[in-house]
Amino acid sequence: LNLHATAAPLRVTARLRDGQEDRAVLFAASAVAALAGAAKKPHVLLILADDYGWANFGAHRKDAGASKQAIGETATPNMDSLISEGVLLDRHYAYKICSPSRSSLQSGRLAVHVNNVNTGVTVANVSDPVSGYGGIPRNMTGMAQKLRQAGYRTHMVGKWDAGMATPEHTPWGRGYDTWVGYYQHANDYWRKTSTITATAEFDICLNSFADLSMHNSTYRGGVRDGVSASPACLDNPEAHAACYEEQLFKDRALAVIREHDTSKADSPLFLFYAFHLLHSPLQVPEAYLQKIDDRAVAMGGKKIDTQNRRLYAAMTLWMDEAIGEVIAALKSKGMWDDTLVVFTADNGGPLYEPGAANNHPLKGGKFADLEGGVRVNTFVSGGFVPKEKRGTRFSGVVSIADWYGTFCELAGVDATDTAAEEANAWLKPRGLPLLPPVDSVPQWGFILNGTNARPQLHLSEQAVLEWPHKLIVGKQPYARWTGELFPNCSTVESITNGPAALHVKVFDNYVYLGEDDETQDRITWTDDCADGCLFNVEADPTEHMDLAKDPKYADMLSKLQGTLRSLNRDLFTPGRGVPLVGACDAAMANGGYYGPYLSAENWHTEVPESPGQRQKDKFLHGAIQALNHQIIEKGAVYAAQAVAPRIRKQWLSSMDKCFESGKPEAERALIV
Repeated sequence: LNLHATAAPLRVTARLRDGQEDRAVLFAASAVAALAGAAKKPHVLLILADDYGWANFGAHRKDAGASKQAIGETATPNMDSLISEGVLLDRHYAYKICSPSRSSLQSGRLAVHVNNVNTGVTVANVSDPVSGYGGIPRNMTGMAQKLRQAGYRTHMVGKWDAGMATPEHTPWGRGYDTWVGYYQHANDYWRKTSTITATAEFDICLNSFADLSMHNSTYRGGVRDGVSASPACLDNPEAHAACYEEQLFKDRALAVIREHDTSKADSPLFLFYAFHLLHSPLQVPEAYLQKIDDRAVAMGGKKIDTQNRRLYAAMTLWMDEAIGEVIAALKSKGMWDDTLVVFTADNGGPLYEPGAANNHPLKGGKFADLEGGVRVNTFVSGGFVPKEKRGTRFSGVVSIADWYGTFCELAGVDATDTAAEEANAWLKPRGLPLLPPVDSVPQWGFILNGTNARPQLHLSEQAVLEWPHKLIVGKQPYARWTGELFPNCSTVESITNGPAALHVKVFDNYVYLGEDDETQDRITWTDDCADGCLFNVEADPTEHMDLAKDPKYADMLSKLQGTLRSLNRDLFTPGRGVPLVGACDAAMANGGYYGPYLSAENWHTEVPESPGQRQKDKFLHGAIQALNHQIIEKGAVYAAQAVAPRIRKQWLSSMDKCFESGKPEAERALIV
């Protein structure tokens, strides 16, 4: 049996939702897929970049006919090589923010059917023991659990951001044999702490703990390896490249490959490599700043003239080099010919400062349903890709949720989530939200055949794609087009007018920089689609022409408005709850590291605590308890909202810097 063969897709009928009519669903149910379990299963390397801009990807720079400067700043030679040996997926969609996309990827549901909010990890609703938490509901089966059923050895490194409240919410609970990474949206790359510059949140634990954990067969808890616990990394980590968080992740990924037992053909490797890069805070070893400047000059351009664009470009270079090392390790191990590589991103690049991404020529960015916010850099590569498909482009619509079903198909396991079905039998009589079934469409046969498996895609509660038309409703932040070099000195000079971060959080409450709606919209570059903006994204991928204003498209507009209303009846919106101080107590007991805090008795490996640390924890516990009194909490949120608009200009002015051109780095003055 040749798994690389192609076959015509079949049309089948499936019931997708309780109370919803049966509808035809196209999926690649070919003889190849049906017998996949009897064939040699591929190793799978799934790579997920964070906040990756469309224009910060070398293949898209070439598509746009970019200048020497733009190409020089976009250092992705390893990814470019993988694309030349694989398939570039031109219409891959994620959700507009990170946790929903990651929940979608791991659960095989569209974000609207699993998690459409970024909640803090300390949030819980004790009245709903299944869905009352951040991230993926407790009783949904994870991607790695499915692959483990098929005999895979499952490993993960990097960012999780799909739940933490109970052990079942962790990578361990979702089927990963080992993991080294962090739970939240971000942390400090050097000190691994949960700072407001990383997460844009001031949490119930006063951002007091580290967020860097690991689990394996003998240990579950905070990372305490020799490098991380060394005096150099504890005292002055920025001075030592070995202390960089991504270095830890890369080293672990290389170790997983090196230690994999290739003699067991029935136990292939599944490695999920979830970069922290390129999410803020923008941090990278100093040497990479010089490397990216040198590359830009060598390609016929100049040194990069703004701080954040330079940092983002250097971080992209670091990520690309890490990918190159992982691919080299697979080849050295003799695994490459049987490996499928999938590279994608969790959302479009953030335009706000200090996000510093660029989605040129697409409109919009992270937090928006516009193409720049949801259409993401994606390709497949590896020796498993048929030779005749290498170097090609696939234009069919793919959702980030589809990799769940695709991997199940290739592994020869049923994607049906029986655990969720069993949970529903318990939930229904109690009047609690029912868990939606898997939405994932197995895409491998479609990628090989060049056909579109998703004529319709529910992007969010505000957007639906019915190929090739897309409807967007309501307010959309960052609704702008950027130039090929962004952010630039003009951005810095006008930064008090945005683009600003949409909000920050204090005790899981939103705090805005604008003193009123008009100001808030102005500094976040927000446009209002109201009842609908309509685009033909095939003919107009940059969304310049709003067809809702054209009477010829009145019927199409009305149809999609009705479709979106109908789809939104099935939104999965359980009560996620409120922050619980118990999460802070659990972190103290775990040696100062965030981790599960409900139903987690004896789950963490016990760590001895010194008398001095006990005294510090006692003081911290008292401070957290005092500040988390309801009156004090409300007062803190009120004060933050009152102060934020007053310090907005100073805060925004500190977000980026412009270098005076024409001088070496050491001599370049900063224009603030």
